[in-house]
Amino acid sequence: MANKTQQVAGIHFPFPFTPYSIQKDFMAELYQVLEAGKIGIFESPTGTGKSLSLICGALSWLRDFEQKKRQEEARLLETGTVPLNAGKDQPPSLASSCQETPDTLRPAGEPDWVTQFVQKKEERELVDRLKEEQVRRKKREERLRHIRHNAQLKYAAKRARQEEEETERLLRLSREMLAAGTGAEQLEQLASGEEELVLAEYESDEEKGTASGVDEDEDDLEEEHVTKIYYCSRTHSQLAQFVHEVQKSPFGKDTRLVSLGSRQNLCVNEDVKHLGSVQLINDRCVEMQRSKHERKSEAEEEKPKRRRQEPRAACPFYNYEQLQLLRDEVLVEVKDIEQLVTLGKEAQACPYYGSRFAIPAAQLVVLPYQMLLHAATRQASGIRLQGQVVVIDEAHNLIDTITGIHSAEVSGSQLCQAHSQLLQYMERYGKRLKAKNLMYIKQILYLLEKFVTVLGGNIKQNPNTQSLSQTGTELKTINDFLFLSQIDNINLFKVQRYCEKSMVSRKLFGFTERYGAVLTPSREQPRLAGFQHFLQSLQPGGTKAPAAPIEEEEARALRPASPLMHIEGFLAALTAANQDGRVILSRRGSLSQSSLKFLLLNPAVPFAQVVKECRAVVIAGGTMQPVSDFREQLLACAGAEAERVVEFSCGHVIPPDNILPLVICSGPSNQQLEFTYQKRELPQMMLETGRILCNLCNVVPGGVVCFFPSYEYQRQVHAHWDESGLLARLAVRKKIFQEPKRANQVEQVLMEYSKCIQCCGQAGGTVTGALLLSVVGGKMSEGINFSDDLGRCVVMVGMPYPNIKSPELQEKMAYLDQTLPRTPGQAPPGKALVENLCMKAVNQSIGRAIRHQKDFASIVLLDQRYARPPVLAKLPAWIRDRVEVKATFGPALAAMRKFHRERSGPS
Repeated sequence: MANKTQQVAGIHFPFPFTPYSIQKDFMAELYQVLEAGKIGIFESPTGTGKSLSLICGALSWLRDFEQKKRQEEARLLETGTVPLNAGKDQPPSLASSCQETPDTLRPAGEPDWVTQFVQKKEERELVDRLKEEQVRRKKREERLRHIRHNAQLKYAAKRARQEEEETERLLRLSREMLAAGTGAEQLEQLASGEEELVLAEYESDEEKGTASGVDEDEDDLEEEHVTKIYYCSRTHSQLAQFVHEVQKSPFGKDTRLVSLGSRQNLCVNEDVKHLGSVQLINDRCVEMQRSKHERKSEAEEEKPKRRRQEPRAACPFYNYEQLQLLRDEVLVEVKDIEQLVTLGKEAQACPYYGSRFAIPAAQLVVLPYQMLLHAATRQASGIRLQGQVVVIDEAHNLIDTITGIHSAEVSGSQLCQAHSQLLQYMERYGKRLKAKNLMYIKQILYLLEKFVTVLGGNIKQNPNTQSLSQTGTELKTINDFLFLSQIDNINLFKVQRYCEKSMVSRKLFGFTERYGAVLTPSREQPRLAGFQHFLQSLQPGGTKAPAAPIEEEEARALRPASPLMHIEGFLAALTAANQDGRVILSRRGSLSQSSLKFLLLNPAVPFAQVVKECRAVVIAGGTMQPVSDFREQLLACAGAEAERVVEFSCGHVIPPDNILPLVICSGPSNQQLEFTYQKRELPQMMLETGRILCNLCNVVPGGVVCFFPSYEYQRQVHAHWDESGLLARLAVRKKIFQEPKRANQVEQVLMEYSKCIQCCGQAGGTVTGALLLSVVGGKMSEGINFSDDLGRCVVMVGMPYPNIKSPELQEKMAYLDQTLPRTPGQAPPGKALVENLCMKAVNQSIGRAIRHQKDFASIVLLDQRYARPPVLAKLPAWIRDRVEVKATFGPALAAMRKFHRERSGPS
C-alpha cells in the first residue's frame, strides 16, 4: 500500500491511501485541537476509518511538534541565553517540555540587579536542562539504533541469561538435596515460613520505595517523559486492533509505541498466572518484588540476622539486564500485547514491567480505560499526564465507565468473612504485633462489625442463615451513613493509608491460604462456593471483568481473594466528598445476599485531574450523540471552560441512497406502537410486533437483527409468539436465533447465524436468511459487526429507557437537578439524563449495521415516540438527516420493499 501524503490547510498528513474527504476534515480538526491545547469531542461513524484518522492526524501533529521543539532547543543552545519573555510567549512546544520555565511575577519595587540576577540564573538552569535532555535523547536514539541494526546484542543477552539459569538450577538442586535430610527439618522449615504472615512495624509517615518494583541501582531506567499521546479504549481486542492499524500506517516503522495491560494479560510466570484472579496475581507479583528487595537490603546490612530456612522466591523474570533489553526492544518496533508477551518469554523478562519502563521514551502509549481514568492505577503504572495528550476512543460510555471504576460494593458475606479471618489473625499473632498495628486492626474489626449491624445482621452468626427483619433499599449521603453506622469518630483516611502501607489484606490472604480449613469448616464449603465465584468476578476499583473469561473459569476451583481486599475499596470510596456520592443499603432477606454499595454521583471529580494536567484531551467514538452529557456532566463540572471544548461530527462514507431509516408509528392492524412499560406486555402489542417482523422478513434478504429493551421482555415476546403460531410463520422465511445470556456462547450463536445466512444465499428456497433476537445493552449491541448480509435490517422494538424506579438512577437525577443549571425551554437535567441514556443505547445498537462504504441497510424504529423532534435530534447526524416517519404501516412496507429490491434484486 503506497503512502499518499495529503496536504490539508498547509499540513502534511501521510496516509496509506487516498483518504475520504471526511477523513481529511477529521485530521485537520484533530491537529488544530492538539496544537491549541483544547478538548475535542469527535464523532465519526463506524466504517469511516476513524482509527486511521486518529493515528495519522495525531502522529502528524506529534511529528511537527517534536521538530519545532528541536529547532527551538538548537537555537537556545546555540545562543546560550533565553529571551526575557520565555516563560510567557515562547512557543508551546518548549513551554510544555520545560514545565519549570520562569513565569513568576516579581515583587513590586524589587531592585533591577536582583531581577537581572534571578533572570540570569533561571536562563542558565533552563539551558542546562535542555543540554541534559539532549544528551539523554541522543543516548536513547543511539541505543535503539544499535538494537535495530545489531541482532548480536540480543543473542549475547540470551547466552548470559542461559548461563544464569543453569547456575540457578544447580544451586536449587543443591538446596533440595540438603533439605531432603530429615522430616523434622522439613517441618521446621514449613513453620518458619509463618514469619512472612506477621505484619511489620507500622509507621504512618514512612514512605518506602521498595514496593515500586525498581531497585536503587536501576535508576537509569527512569528517563524524562517525552511529549506523548496516550490512547485508551474499552477492550483488549479494540486496543490490539488499533495497534495493528498503527503497524499498517505510514507511522508504523518510526513510532515508539508501548502497549500496556494488566498483569493478568502480561504475566509470563506460570506459577503466578495460574492463580487466575486479577487481585491474587497482582498481590503475588508485588510480594515477589518485595521479597527481592527485602533480601537485598538484609544482605547489605552488616549486623547478622537470624537466617530464614526458606526464603521467599523472587520472580526470575524480574531481572535488571533483561528488563533493559525488553524495554528497548519494545521501543524499536510496534508490538501488540500478544507480541509483547511472546517477546517477554523469549527474553525471559517480565512484559508487565518492561512495558512500564518504556513509557517515558514512548511517543504513543496504548492502554485500557481503567488504567488511565483511575488515579491510583495511573500512578502505579508510571503514567504522567502533565503536558501530554490523551485520546479516549469508544467513549460513548465514558461517564458510566468513570462512575463504575470509582464505585464499590461489599456483601454481607464478605464483611462477615473478613471479620472472622482478621479476628483469628489477631488472636494468633496479637502478642507479636506492635501497638499501632493492633490499634488499626481493632479499628478495622470495629468498622466491619458496624457495617454488618447497619444492614441488620450480627457479626457473630453465619451470614447465610441470618434472616433480616427489615428488607428493601435505603439510600444515604456519605455523612448520614457514617453517623448511622456510628463510625463518624474514626479517621477513614488514616485507616485507608494503613491498609495501603501495611498490606494487611495480603498478609491476611497468606494466613487464610495456610489455615483455610480452620476458617472455612467443611460443612460450610458448599454454601460458600457461589460466593467464591462472585469474589472471583470482582476487579479492583469496582469494575467488572469481561464476562467470557469469568464464565469459562467457573468450571475451575479457584481460590477466592481475601474479602478484605474488596472492603478496602469501599473504605476508600467513603473518603469522597459528601455531595459527590451516596451509599445504598440493600437488605435482601439473608445477610449474605445484602450489600453496601458506594455510588459515585459526580464523575467530573476524578476526571478533573485529566482535564487540568493534559495539554489536550480527545473524546472520540462512532456514536457520541447526545453530547450534552459530556459537556455538562463531565467537562464543565471538571473545570473545562466552554471555549476550550470543540465538537466535530462527520457524516458517513456511504451514499445517501444506501440507508433507509424509518420510524413506524402503527402496525399492519393499525395498532398504535408505543412500547411504554404499561403497554408493551399487552397481547395485542406483542402480536403486532410479530406481524411487523413477518412482513419485514418477507421483503428483507439476508439477516435481520431485532433489538428488545431487556432480556425479560425478549423472553416474554418469544413465548407469546410461540403460543400464537407467529414464531412458526417467522420461521418460514428466517431461521430464528436468540442472543444468549452467557458471554461464552455468543461466538457460537454468531457463527451459526452467519453460516445460516451464507447457506440460504447460495441454496435459494423459501428460507432467505436468519432473524437474530437481541437485547439493547447486551452482548450483541456493542462491538459486534453485522456488515453486509449479516445485517440488512436492524429493528428497534420500543425505546429502551432505563428503570426509572432504580434508586441509583433516581439519586443521579436528583443530583443533576440540584447541581446543573436548567436551560429555559428544555427538560430538567434529571429527565434529560434518562432520555440521553435511552438514545445512547439506541444509537449504539443501530450502528451495528453499516460497516463500510459499499454496505447498505434499513433501520426500523418501532415506536411513535421516535417521531418527536427532541428524540430525532439525538440520533446520529448521518441517520437523522435521512429519517422517514411513517404514520401507517403500508407505506413503510412499500418503501422497504422498493429499497431492498433495488439493491439486491427481487426477494
